[in-house]
Order: sequence, then structure tokens, then C-alpha cells
Amino acid sequence: MARIPKLKYDRGTLILHPPPKGKEWIDFASWDDRVEKFRIPAIDYRPLVETLQATGIDFIDEAKEFIPLELTPSFEREPYPHQKEALQAWKQAGRKGVVVLPTAAGKTYLAQLAMQATPRTTLILVPTLDLMHQWYAQIKAAFPDVEVGLLGGGSRDRTPILIATYNSAAIHSEALGDRYALLIFDECHHLPTDFFRRIAEDAIAPYRLGLTATPDRTDGTHRELDALIGPVVYRKTPEELSGGALAEHKIVQIKVKLSQKERERYEKALKIRNDFLRQSNISLGSLNGWQLFVQASAGSNAGRRAMLAHREAKEIAAGTDAKLRVLIELICEHYPESILIFTNDNATVYRISQEFLIPAITYQTPVKERHEILTRFRERDYKTLVTSHVLNEGVDVPDARIAIILSGTGSTREYVQRLGRVLRKGSDRNKLAVLYEVITEDTSDERTSQRRRGTEDNPNQPRQLSLVYSQSSNSADPLETSKAAESPVQWKQEDSKDNLTLDF
Repeated sequence: MARIPKLKYDRGTLILHPPPKGKEWIDFASWDDRVEKFRIPAIDYRPLVETLQATGIDFIDEAKEFIPLELTPSFEREPYPHQKEALQAWKQAGRKGVVVLPTAAGKTYLAQLAMQATPRTTLILVPTLDLMHQWYAQIKAAFPDVEVGLLGGGSRDRTPILIATYNSAAIHSEALGDRYALLIFDECHHLPTDFFRRIAEDAIAPYRLGLTATPDRTDGTHRELDALIGPVVYRKTPEELSGGALAEHKIVQIKVKLSQKERERYEKALKIRNDFLRQSNISLGSLNGWQLFVQASAGSNAGRRAMLAHREAKEIAAGTDAKLRVLIELICEHYPESILIFTNDNATVYRISQEFLIPAITYQTPVKERHEILTRFRERDYKTLVTSHVLNEGVDVPDARIAIILSGTGSTREYVQRLGRVLRKGSDRNKLAVLYEVITEDTSDERTSQRRRGTEDNPNQPRQLSLVYSQSSNSADPLETSKAAESPVQWKQEDSKDNLTLDF
């Protein structure tokens, strides 16, 4: 009598032995001479099982270690329409896919709803320790009767609901791969790297939810999220949610001019850089132009001078004194509102902090000091806070109404994250958030702004209020404009809300 095939999990892969009859399943498998058995990638667990079931092949599933959970939330609130729509879209896609929502749009509560609709052992992945502890507090409060654990920062729990950093989960991916039926990837744009992708590839989890405000990556690897998690199943922009789940907001672009001395230094630095680029036949506008520039700059004294000149030009454009004058006026105009100030470099953060006596947070700020600053900002002891990149994501920033971008990268993700810092309604249901973007006219600063706002191809696209502020003229007032079991089959469960089924 023929033996029934068994499906087993083995260190990030599946072994199916003895080989079943039929040919449909063979597309998932490759022969392993070392064990003389067929081996299948763990990520293919769900399509493999569905194929075996569809073709009527009997097998014993010994791969899964995940189990059902009793998830009774301690609190429930009426979801926003976009949360209901996103959850339904994810369910209709087979509980696999990415949801794109702006910062402050309630992605954590959406994840809670997904867990309630898919009550199975769950692994939640986050990029930072700060986010890990924030998720722990919220999930523990939501499901107090279920054991919630941590993986990362010295913790190595083994619990039905586990919250882990990407780094720690990647290290232990082979040990985690068979334990969880639902994977939730917060800030899932971090996943498509050679190291972190192992989390998804080594897991048999049939259900996967990706959450992000900005899925796209400059290296193009965001396309791999389709295979690692699932396709984008729902997307909303800050503009679409403004006035509903998010605060009404406006974006005010303020342009400043370089002084004559700054302009002379800027043009001189650009000439040094551009002469070298021409001689080296390098175009920074090409696909790999920047990489070629970096390589060439390391090979000669002229190259090093060109790179230093490039950096000097950017620093002049980003840190012109005219921006600081505008900053003074904006702070005075909006006092005592809570104000967040963003720059692209730590040197400018510390300069502003020292000259204006404003608390600063950078990656160098100790954890306890950062916690103290954020607490006092939340309690409004501090009215203003200046930072570089450390508050872009992974930190629960208290409510603020005003954000000022003095400088930044060309990253759309960074821009959306910074805007999201003032979009949370908080207790003010009629809140109007304002994002000021201070740009140096006729410099690389303008092109950087166009890239991050997605208007590079059409810089005249009307997406924000705009004005020009010159340090040599008082005719333009920025403040006036600013006012303006045994087998998967036995686990099938009806979802009473929409009659979708859980097959695993």
C-alpha cells in the first residue's frame, strides 16, 4: 500500500516525501541530492497546499506549527471608511497584499482589525526598537488575554503574538518560519533587501499584510513586494483623507534667494563640479550617474575636489541665512503652536538648536533624553522641536499643527512621512495643519523639492501655495500667505461579516 506523502518544514524550506502522484505540484519543487527528497521554498506553502487539494492528492501536513487564537479585543471603535475599505480589499485578495496609507491614517488599528478577522498566531515586523515597543503597548492593550512577546532589543520570546524588529526576525527566520499564520509587515518598504527578505521567504505564513505610506524604493526592489507579501490592494493619499481621518492641511512653499556672496560661492562650487563631470563624461541625470561620480571622485585629486565642491554647493543652498530669517518669522507667527522643524543634516539641527534655544533630536541623542524631549513636547512644555531624519518614521511623535522643512532629500517617502507628522487630528477635530517648505531659488534645492513632491516632470503643477522671499526686500511677506489541526481543510472557518473563508 502506497504511503501518504508528508509535508514537513525544514529550516526555511519544505520537504514533501514520498513524492505524490501527478505533475501539478512538481513546479514548486526541486530535487535535493543531499537528502534524496523534493524540497520546496517555504514561501510556496500556500499555493502548494492549494494545488495538492485542488488535484485531490491526500497528504499529511506536518509543516505548520501555527494555531487558531481567541482574539477578543478589549476595545473597539468604529473604523474610518478607508480602514473598512482597506480591510475588505485585503480580505478579497485572499488576505495577502499591501495597504498604502499616509502616516497618521490608523495603520496600527487596521492591523488589529486584520488580526481579529484572521485569528491565528501572528508575527508583526517593525524596523526599529521604538516601533516595536509602540506596537507591543497597543497590541497588548487590544488583546490582554493573549500572550504578546518581543523579539529584539535583548528579548527573545516565543509567544502566539510576537512583535519583532526586521533585523532580529531575519536572524531567526528559519526558526520562526513555521509558527505564524499571519505576518504583518509595518513600514514594509524595508523588506526587499537581501537580508530582510529572508523573513518572508523562510515563512510558510499563508496570510500576509504589508503596511506603508510610501512603498516605492529608489532601487526598484519594491516590485518584489508582490511576491514577498502580495500586490498593493488599497491605496489612499493624504489629500484623499484630508478632512476625514486626517486633518485638513495646506502646503506653503516659501522661496528664498542667496545673498550675492553666497551666490558667488555657489556658482564657483558648481563650476568645479561640472567641469569635472564634463571631462569625465558623466551625467548626474543618468540612471547610474551618481554612482559613476562617486567612483570617479575617489580616483583623483580633481575628483575629490569636485565631490567637495558638490557638497559645498548643496550646503550653501540648504543652509542659507535667508532660511533662518524665514524660520524666525514663522516661529513668531505661530507661537505658541507646537512646531516641528526638519533639516537634512545634523549640523544645521545643532546650529538652530544653539542659536534659537530649541531642543533637538538626532540619531546621536540618547534614548532617555529623546524620551524626555518628546514627553515635554507632548505636554507643551516645549513649543518647538528641531530634528533631521530620526523622526521620519519609527517614533511616536506628539501632535503638532505646524511643520517646517528647511532642507531634505529628494525622497518622496521622507516628504510624505514629514507631512504625516502634522496630519493626526488628535483632540482638535477642526485642526488645520500647515507644512511650510522653505526652498532656495535657482539652486539644486528647487530640483530636490520637485523630486520629493513628484513634480519634477511638471514643476508648474499647482500643488501648493508659493511665494518668493528675498533677504534684500521687505515686499514679500511669507506670513501673510501662511495665514491664507491535522490538515488545512479542517481549519476552514467562516467569516460572518463577509462570508470569506480561512483555509489555514
